[in-house]
Amino acid sequence: MLKRLISLILSCGAAMAADSRAYIAVIEKVAGAVAFFTEDGRQLAKVPVGPFPHEAVLSADRKTLYVSVNGVLWMTEDKLGNNTIAAVDIPSMKKIKDIDLGRFHRPHGITFTADDKYLLATIERPFGMIQVDPIAGKVMRDFDVKGKAPHMITVTPDGEWAYVSNNDSNAVAAIRLKTGEATVIPTGEHPQGSVLSRDAKRLYVTTTNSNKIAIIDMSSRKVIGEIPTGKGPGRIAITPDGKMLVYNLQFEPGVGFADVASGKQVAQVPVSSRPLSLTMTRDGRRAFLGIQDQDKVVFVSVPERRIERTIDTGKDTGPDPAIPLN
Repeated sequence: MLKRLISLILSCGAAMAADSRAYIAVIEKVAGAVAFFTEDGRQLAKVPVGPFPHEAVLSADRKTLYVSVNGVLWMTEDKLGNNTIAAVDIPSMKKIKDIDLGRFHRPHGITFTADDKYLLATIERPFGMIQVDPIAGKVMRDFDVKGKAPHMITVTPDGEWAYVSNNDSNAVAAIRLKTGEATVIPTGEHPQGSVLSRDAKRLYVTTTNSNKIAIIDMSSRKVIGEIPTGKGPGRIAITPDGKMLVYNLQFEPGVGFADVASGKQVAQVPVSSRPLSLTMTRDGRRAFLGIQDQDKVVFVSVPERRIERTIDTGKDTGPDPAIPLN
């Protein structure tokens, strides 16, 4: 009886601890903050990071979140904006430093190099991409992206190439990181997010105003096909088995699912308003959409293709990406 009671107490304690852990970090663009939420939607902390943060990436040890503090709400604004990347400590849920980018303003898309040593970030003033040492806290070099309004970045697993979507040039720039040489690949109107196939032989790029996903062959660095989608695909992820693409639809508000083998959209789940982001857990079971104009984050079951729940982030927070921390 005593053993059973002790076991029950321990299991309840473990469940309570799990329920109180940070599950997602929400980039609150309008509030200028990162908010930490439990899986059931309770806010644990809010960390001010600077004006209008847009994107974020976790360090390899998943202990630090690096946030691009852009400085303007919309990329179409003609303003100089901000020039910092904020580093937020996950365990303490506190900002630990700002990385000063000097003359490079309006950082947006952000990721790590393949060896997890350096950050790569797109910049909108001037147009380009920079390499940042997150430990030293300084810009190491910059790259010409051969286009306008660079948006998101995908790095190849071998560390050789970075693919940058040039939103206003209707093309992706393939940049060899060692030399800085760039190959321009026309894709369709307003490319945004991209994701590699599991064998890294193809890159899938959303083209928001063309309502399709462009398929780039990584050996020839040319578009070899397309997948028609709903209206306004923006961010994109791929399931761990490599069989399904999942993406937000901005102009036909929802989340889309495309079968890789057939090259067709197979499902579309509506949401209440325009989602500007989509992220996915590492196990591919859940996706998150930020509904900026309604201050909501939507949890989507990927296997079941349905909305699981919606959490309210608070008035005038303007959530964009929700970064899964598990």
